[in-house]
Amino acid sequence: MKQSKKTPIALALLTFLTVLIAPAVAGDEIEIQIATKTDLFPIPNLVFAAQGFVIFLAVLMLVLAVWSFYLTFSKNQKTPLIATVVFGIAFVASVLVWLFAGATMTLTTLLAGSLALAVPLIFGSMSGALSERVGIINIAIEGQLLAGAFTSAVVASITDSVILGIIAAMLAGVLVAALLAVFSIKYLVDQIITGVVVNVLIIGLTSFLFSTLLADNITVLNQPPRFERISIPVLGQIPIIGPVLFNQTLIVYLMYVAVIGVFLALFKTRWGLRVRSVGEYPKASDTVGIKVFRTRYISVMIGGALAGLGGSFFTLGQVGAFGKEMTNGAGYIALAALIFGRWNPIYAALAALLFGFAQNLQYAVQIVGSPLPSEFLLMLPYVLTVIAVAGLVGKVRGPAAAGKPYIKS
Repeated sequence: MKQSKKTPIALALLTFLTVLIAPAVAGDEIEIQIATKTDLFPIPNLVFAAQGFVIFLAVLMLVLAVWSFYLTFSKNQKTPLIATVVFGIAFVASVLVWLFAGATMTLTTLLAGSLALAVPLIFGSMSGALSERVGIINIAIEGQLLAGAFTSAVVASITDSVILGIIAAMLAGVLVAALLAVFSIKYLVDQIITGVVVNVLIIGLTSFLFSTLLADNITVLNQPPRFERISIPVLGQIPIIGPVLFNQTLIVYLMYVAVIGVFLALFKTRWGLRVRSVGEYPKASDTVGIKVFRTRYISVMIGGALAGLGGSFFTLGQVGAFGKEMTNGAGYIALAALIFGRWNPIYAALAALLFGFAQNLQYAVQIVGSPLPSEFLLMLPYVLTVIAVAGLVGKVRGPAAAGKPYIKS
C-alpha cells in the first residue's frame, strides 16, 4: 500500500517555519524556571542562548524530515510514531523559545495551566471513545459538558456539597446521552443531526434557566463550593511532575482513573471486546448472541456520565460559578482530540493535553508581554482541530459501523 505523503510534507513545512524563527531571537536569552518551593530538592533555573537552541532544534527537525521523506518515497514505509513525537516536541520547544525569548518561562505553571484546561476535553474524549467504539457518533459531547456544568453548579450551591454536585452532573450527562441514544438507536435518526440538535437544545435550555433563575438568585443557586487541592505526599513534591500531576483536585484524580479505566475496559475486558465488535460488525455481533441495542445504550450513557463529570470541572474546579455557554466549544475540541488520538483513550487524552497546552499559551504569553497577538494564539486549538479532522496527522479510520443505524433483521 502506498504511504501518504502528508507527513513528510508537513514536517518539511514546520522545519521551514522553525528556520524562520531563529533570526527573530538573535541575541536573546531564555530562562526556564523548573523547581518550586515545595519540591524535594532544588533545581537551578536553566539559562541559554535562544538563537543557538532554536538552530539546534531546527537541525534535529531537518534530520527527521529528511528521514521521513526517505522512508515515504524510497522505502514506501510509514514514518515511525516516535519520530513524529520527537519532531513535535522539538517544534513546540522552538515556538516556546521564540515566545519567551528575553523573559522567564515558569515551566511548572505553564504545564499545570495546560492540564487544567485539558481536563474537560479529556473527559469529553472518553465519552466520545465509549460512544463511537460502540457505533454511535457523539456530536453531543458539548451538550453533555454544559449540562454537567449547569447541574453541578445548582445542586452544589443548594446542598453546599461538591460530591452531590458531581453526582448530579453525571446524572445530567447520562440524561443528555440518553436523548442521543434513543433517537439514534431506537428511532434511527441521523446521529450527527441528532447530536447537533441536542447541543442546541442544551445551550438554549441552560441559557434560559440562567437568565430566569440563576441571574436573580446568584447566592442561592450559583455560588457553589469548589474542590480544594489535594497534594499526594512525596509524589506531590517531585520536581515538575509533582506540582502538575499530584497537587490537584478530586476531579483531576478521577480523570486519571477514567482514562485508565476506559482503556482497560475497552481493550482488556470481555465487555470491551463486545463493545468494539458492535461498533465494527453489529450484525455479526447479533448473530453470536451479543445484545447490540443494550450494549449501545449502556456504553453511550456511561460516556455521558463521564462527560457530565467533566462539565462539573468548569464550575466546581475552575470558575466557581456557571456562565452562559461556558464550555465554549470544548465538546467539539474533545471530539477532535478523539480523532487525533485514533479512537484510543490514551492517545485521545494526550491529544487533549496538546489542545489544552495550545490554549494556555495565550495566557502565558500575555503575562510575559510577548509581541505576538493573543488572538493568534487563541485560534491555535481550533487550527489543531482542523488539522486533526483533515487527517494531516495520518490516515485514520474510525469504527466501521459508527454513524450507521442497526436494523435487526
